[in-house]
Amino acid sequence: MSEEIAKIQKPESSKYADKKKLYVVPLVLGWKDAPPEYDAMLSRYWKEVSVQLSHLESRIGAVNYVFHESVDQSGAEGLEVLTNFSPVSKEMALRFLEKGAVIEATEDSELVRECLDWERFMLIGFTSQNVSKLVSEKFIQAVKSRYEFILGRISGTVKGNEAGVLFIREGNLMQFPADIEVFSIAPPVLDEIHRWLRERRDQIPPAPEDEQIDSCFAEKDTETPPAEDTKST
Repeated sequence: MSEEIAKIQKPESSKYADKKKLYVVPLVLGWKDAPPEYDAMLSRYWKEVSVQLSHLESRIGAVNYVFHESVDQSGAEGLEVLTNFSPVSKEMALRFLEKGAVIEATEDSELVRECLDWERFMLIGFTSQNVSKLVSEKFIQAVKSRYEFILGRISGTVKGNEAGVLFIREGNLMQFPADIEVFSIAPPVLDEIHRWLRERRDQIPPAPEDEQIDSCFAEKDTETPPAEDTKST
């Protein structure tokens, strides 16, 4: 059964013995009062992720480092960040820590805040095309800087013959260095989740502002929508 779920070939471990390895897990999140059918798919997703990661560890190498979107501290402090952000990936991170892995600071908190602030500006909409273009350019640069920081953290931390796991949302444009062997986790149920979300996109309520988590990594149109005409009549 695990072979069917993982759908990963069995490469010779010696082939990757002296190389940096990174297992990339799409970070799929739930929300408060989500429909039971979505919660069921989400549960299946993380179970399949666990199977695929175990499959990789047994054939490629055990995880030495845990990297996670929005985690800007290492150790216990980094793990605490996940308590509210993503409890399910926190549980998975704990399993790696119990086997000797460490959780690493993955992000720069100032870059995260900058990215989120520009994104909020984009959602407002503007009457000026010049301002719209400026905000879009600033947002793109903030996201690029964020990518570069994460890549630098991973590249500078993982050494030859070591492996890390990265939890990050889909839609990012990360270009990993050539000296890192990247293995993407792709559970079959992920396609079902994508289809379910597409079909119900307009039915999913936005999270309250105090529960929102930044989505700078989500693929989006960088053109800022124009605001309604604010001239008095």
